[in-house]
Amino acid sequence: MENFKKSTIYQIYPKSFCDSNGDGVGDIRGIIQKLDYIKSLGVDYIWSTPFFASPMNDNGYDVEDYRKIHPTFGTMADVEELIAQAEKRGMGIMLDMVFNHTSTRHKWFQKALSGDPDYMDYYIFKDGSPKEPPTNWQSKFGGSAWEYVPSLKKWYLHLFDVTQADLNWENPRVREELKEIIRFWKEKGVKGFRFDVVNLISKPEVFEDDTEGDGRRFYSDGPKVHEYLKELTADTGINHMVTVGEMSSTSLKHCIRYSNPEEKELSMCFNFHHLKVDYKDGEKWELAEPDYRKLKELFETWQCEMEKGKGWNALFWCNHDQPRIVSRLGDETTYWKESAKMLAACIHMLRGTPYIFQGEELGMTNPGYGDIEEYRDVESINYYHILLEQGKTKEEALEILGQRSRDNSRSPMQWDAGEYAGFSTEKPWIGIPKNHSWINAAAQEKEEDSILNFYRKLTGLRKKYEAVSEGAVEFLYREQPEIFAYRRRWNQQEILVVNNFTGREIKLPEPIKDREYQRLLGNYPPEQVKWIETLRPYESMILLKKIL
Repeated sequence: MENFKKSTIYQIYPKSFCDSNGDGVGDIRGIIQKLDYIKSLGVDYIWSTPFFASPMNDNGYDVEDYRKIHPTFGTMADVEELIAQAEKRGMGIMLDMVFNHTSTRHKWFQKALSGDPDYMDYYIFKDGSPKEPPTNWQSKFGGSAWEYVPSLKKWYLHLFDVTQADLNWENPRVREELKEIIRFWKEKGVKGFRFDVVNLISKPEVFEDDTEGDGRRFYSDGPKVHEYLKELTADTGINHMVTVGEMSSTSLKHCIRYSNPEEKELSMCFNFHHLKVDYKDGEKWELAEPDYRKLKELFETWQCEMEKGKGWNALFWCNHDQPRIVSRLGDETTYWKESAKMLAACIHMLRGTPYIFQGEELGMTNPGYGDIEEYRDVESINYYHILLEQGKTKEEALEILGQRSRDNSRSPMQWDAGEYAGFSTEKPWIGIPKNHSWINAAAQEKEEDSILNFYRKLTGLRKKYEAVSEGAVEFLYREQPEIFAYRRRWNQQEILVVNNFTGREIKLPEPIKDREYQRLLGNYPPEQVKWIETLRPYESMILLKKIL
């Protein structure tokens, strides 16, 4: 299935998208109500984060039953209607499959806790003293990655929350159970799948302490991960569907293999290296200024090497786990609109399939919560206390959360300027940013020059010009960290994309002969000049040249 190269995918976090029944929590019928809006963006697929039955310790990424819908979100009939209504509008639904782990409330784990040896083998249990975990591996959410069960006198592995027990993919029965879940949803008409932290599913044969880090080097891109993915794809027939893997702490070499069509594993990969350029010494909870030179180098390396190896990138700035990009790399005040458009153009014209996270197309910002009581995310609350234990003041800890918390992306979608932003008729489950009074969809629908309409034009360019969907990529002005520029070429088409990462005017090392190009899109009004010699603050230009 090659059409994903011309496609754009819209990501929805249902809890925060649209509340149809006034309980303060978004739901599936809310998504159905907004399908015409989503279609107007020019997207082809809608990826929803999990709405399965779950205790919601990790907002649905702790699945209790993959075939049941959490009642807060609606019913199976609602999901079936969502699939049908999206298809009627020419869009496919992509579901989020959390197959590295289940909730400890899943019936498989409950049977394991009762001592059933068959179901204990569904998970990773290890013997050990109650006082000493099997290894020193750390959970992604803080603390040990192991939890002791006194009744079994064993420890189980949880790379994430203590209520998210890792599945044992070595067990063929586990793999068959997961294939059946894929088949179930395929029959419902789902058109694609996103696989959560899928490169962590293969664990090592021998579990040992990590003397260099937190254990991830032993299980990231594990020994049998490619074998397992090939088996899953072949046995479920999803190689003709759109599939994307979320890759945690992955490598370029593995992502080429995951997404090379000849390997028959996945359509594309998410990697997160480019979203760590503002981490101090690689630590998420330590703030630093963005390193634009490193950002450019990462984009160039991944773009060029994935092209060479026939791999395919999932292109994104934002998702349900990342802060809002305009707050992170743009400007929330003077150049809010310009920087939001510039950041969009940066990735939408690259080689790969772009993703828009709900509200990104409006330039939504981080919410600016000022109290720990306003946060809901388990990781953020855990790390707030860890930061205090490390000696940070409450103000310092809150400043870090204000820039790093996953809740930054989970504030309600800003539909209008009403009290609850048009998201709900009642107080939402998490606070709404004050700026919803002017950053909202209703206001931007009326404004020709809006960020929303800029995104609509970007998705149209990908469909119209094969240089964007198929072309080779060449990076320009490589020694200028503030300028992100590249050229896409395919047959007689050349598209030039030039972006200024900064809030100041920058002189180009080499002028662009403006008359040779047709301006396809920009975030400033075009100037009537023969040469483009300088870039205005956060300026972005997409230019077309016909090659004779």
